[in-house]
Amino acid sequence: MPSTVVHCALAGLLAAGLLADAFDARAVAIVLAVTIVPDLDAFAGFLIPGGHRSVLHTLLLPLGIAALLYYDTRVRETSFVRRRWHARGARIAWVSVAAVAFAAIGLDLVGGGVNLFYPIHDQFYALSGELLFSNNRGLVQTFVELGGGEAEAARGSTEQVHINSGVDPTRGAEPENVERVFPVAQSGWQLLLIVTSVFVLAARLWERR
Repeated sequence: MPSTVVHCALAGLLAAGLLADAFDARAVAIVLAVTIVPDLDAFAGFLIPGGHRSVLHTLLLPLGIAALLYYDTRVRETSFVRRRWHARGARIAWVSVAAVAFAAIGLDLVGGGVNLFYPIHDQFYALSGELLFSNNRGLVQTFVELGGGEAEAARGSTEQVHINSGVDPTRGAEPENVERVFPVAQSGWQLLLIVTSVFVLAARLWERR
């Protein structure tokens, strides 16, 4: 299960690659801060059973913000965002939406599952599988199985699924001796992603000096 640090690592790489001339320490900080927001729904589990990875991990969040941002920056005669923060602000806003979709929600989709369309459709989904080419089997992909893929990807509703966190390790009341784990890196690839992101961001910030 990706930690908040791993989410920020991927968001940092997106910031380095997409911010263009808007790239600086402040812009990166904004993108990273926005990326952290979906993980705050770990606290929602105290009020809504199964609220973790549901309330703020729904794709409706980035899609709704992207629609509003598109309308404001592409359709309206006078853009509020561009008038208030100029082209730089619009660029940071778009990169932040991408960070939420891919670094925050996307990583959790492949790392245990998220409630993708909550609250319209209360169902957790997890993306897992493989894509390969075999000399015997040809092109093989198991991410989407036609005729049965949804059943394989579905994990249950908020009433059935509880995704633990350091804030809310188990559903319901916690025993006094419960272990609260706040991971940083839980595998080699996660640690590599963190180190790579730090290196890339440091290099780009050094170039900006």
